[in-house]
Amino acid sequence: MQKFRSLRIVVIALLVLTAGGTVGFHFIEGWSWFDSFYMVIITLSTVGYGEVHPLSFAGRVFCIVLIVAGVALVFLIIGAGTQALLEFELFKLFGKRRMEHDIASLRDHYIICGAGRVGNSVAYELARKPCPFVMIEATEAGAAALDPKWLVLIGDAASEKTLRQAGIDRAAGLVAAATTDATNIYIVLTARSLNQKLKIIARATEPAAEKHLKTAGADVVISPYAAAGHRIAQSFLRPHLLDFLDITSDRSGTFQMLIEEIRIAPQSSLAGSTVGNSGIHHKFGIMILAIRRADGSTRFNPEAHEPIQEGDCLIAMGEHVQLAKLETLATPAAPLRS
Repeated sequence: MQKFRSLRIVVIALLVLTAGGTVGFHFIEGWSWFDSFYMVIITLSTVGYGEVHPLSFAGRVFCIVLIVAGVALVFLIIGAGTQALLEFELFKLFGKRRMEHDIASLRDHYIICGAGRVGNSVAYELARKPCPFVMIEATEAGAAALDPKWLVLIGDAASEKTLRQAGIDRAAGLVAAATTDATNIYIVLTARSLNQKLKIIARATEPAAEKHLKTAGADVVISPYAAAGHRIAQSFLRPHLLDFLDITSDRSGTFQMLIEEIRIAPQSSLAGSTVGNSGIHHKFGIMILAIRRADGSTRFNPEAHEPIQEGDCLIAMGEHVQLAKLETLATPAAPLRS
């Protein structure tokens, strides 16, 4: 912070003054280095022990300058330190209140419980979309290591109070990414009891924990170790397929073709059309790989006469820019009320 930098500058100036005073007494009065340093310390501290040795006229003038400069710097240090501490506490207080206000305004957001490697990766992907989310971390040290732009709550993710502070009643989904399966089970149980419609994805370390997490209310259970093992094996067995999937799921902009999920809003002009007459392929050069219906059924490789209905989710492949245009068409902004 700026005030702490100012405090450091004043402290450095005081050290420079101490060194300069020591040198001055040494050469003006001819004292030893220790006597000169001792004289500077008792002068700047204003303890009033008296002079180490009798001072000459030049030494007294130098001592007056040293006292005035030293007392001024000491008062500056006290003032700067007090102001810095006060502003630091106010910054923490108002920062906390601003974060609480931002969290209270979230709707259809995601709650990430646990700021470890899995939770951090989930937050990074959501931030790139971007999608609104709030993280819950148990310790201040863990929260301090996160991106300062993210919304973070410090507390117990299995606590009903903490989940309510995170807006679980307004959330669209929750990720239980704590380091232990037992903690994730408690998180899922509490979250499901507070919001029956919430989509819950849980991390499982042990294979046996998947059944318990599903029983607790998790919709999807993912084991990072099992997923990594599957990925390694498939890299041997189907390397070209995995390369293709990597390319079409990359969001860095390195590759042109991506696979995206696009939901059809009720007010979209695409609702009520068909795959053929919607112009998706001709206007945007986008391939519709599948249509996920609102009832959960899926139409793979849909034909031209396949209808597109509101609430459908299109699994589409195309260039990033064209996909963005299609998403704008599929989810147009609601008209402003007068």
